[in-house]
This record gives sequence, C-alpha cells and structure tokens, in this order.
Amino acid sequence: MPGHLQKEIDKIKKEILSLGAMVEERLQKAIFAIKTADFLLAQKIIDTDFEIDEREIEVEEECLKILALHQPVAMDLRFLVAVVKINNDLERIADYAANIAKRFKASSHDPGKFKYDYTSMADQAAKMLKKSLDALVRMDVDMAYEVRDMDEDVNIMRNDAYAAMKKNIQEHPGMVGEIINMYLISRHLERIGDHTTNIAEEVIYLIEGEIVRHT
Repeated sequence: MPGHLQKEIDKIKKEILSLGAMVEERLQKAIFAIKTADFLLAQKIIDTDFEIDEREIEVEEECLKILALHQPVAMDLRFLVAVVKINNDLERIADYAANIAKRFKASSHDPGKFKYDYTSMADQAAKMLKKSLDALVRMDVDMAYEVRDMDEDVNIMRNDAYAAMKKNIQEHPGMVGEIINMYLISRHLERIGDHTTNIAEEVIYLIEGEIVRHT
C-alpha cells in the first residue's frame, strides 16, 4: 500500500506542475497580447479558459480520492492539502489572465487616446509565478519566502496605476469607461500577485509544516 500511495503522490506532482506550466503560459500570453495589441490572442485566451477549469477539477478529485482511500499522514498529508490549495490558486490566476484579456479588448476601442504601461507590473507578477512554481519543484523554502517579499512591489505598482487612472479620468471625463477597464488590468495583476504569494506560502507550509498566512 505505501508503494501504491507513493505512485499516486508522484502522479499528482506531475499533474500540478503541468497545470502550473499551463497557467504560466496563459499569463505570459495575456501580457504579450497587451504589449503587442494582439486582439486575436486575447480572444483565444478567453475562449480556452475552460481547459484550466477542467484540469483544476481533475487534480482536486485525484487528491480527494487519495485522501479517502489511503488516509495519508505527515508529509504526504501536508503535500495533498497544499496541492488542493495551490490547485485553486492556479485556477484563479488563469481566470485573472482571461479577465486581463477581456479588459484589454474592452479598453482598446480607441487606443490612441490613452495608454498605460503595465510592463513592470506584469513582468513582476510573471516572475513571482515562475519563482513560486520553481520553489515547489525544488522544495526551496528560501525561494518561497522571496516570492512573499516581491508581492509588495506589485501592490505599490497597483497604487501607482490607480493614481494615474484617477488623474486621467479628471483630464478625460469622456473616457471613464475605458480608463476604468485599464485600471482593472492592474487590479487583476495585483490579484495574480496575491494568489502567487498564496502558492509560495503553501510551499513554506509543505516544507516547514508552518502556516505563515497573515504573518
């Protein structure tokens, strides 16, 4: 039975890392769509979001099956609990990537009037996601703590975006809808940073057995 449990655990590891790679790719594509004004790519991200949803359900069901059949303890139990939470965070990140694509399309009917450079914020969020998944692969607790520290930079950039959008609403009152859509892109990026931080905190829990949320 222990050998069979280990095979199931190894299978889950591959599935969660595969899902992580898919989500990372979606985020990179959403960022690229904004940078290159690629409306077709943005629409593709929106249309294929269901693929992530389906994978998330599959991973959760596999974890619940293992918990019910094998009743794991210690490190195996922590791993499965962490994966269930990471799995949910990855699905939410993919949702925000799709939302970014939607907001980009909605705010770009007349892109010549107002633009905002999301490059630094988007790159930071993408780096956080990559580093959190690397921390999971390598079981690197120091890397996971680095991700937590990076989140404040994303929050600061979100605040900068809010200030810029507020100023532009005052200067262009006829463009309120478009500007709000653009602000929401920064809000979605900030939420991606939050969910990526959640992943890093689950890695810390997995390695150290300590819950570090809200600390």
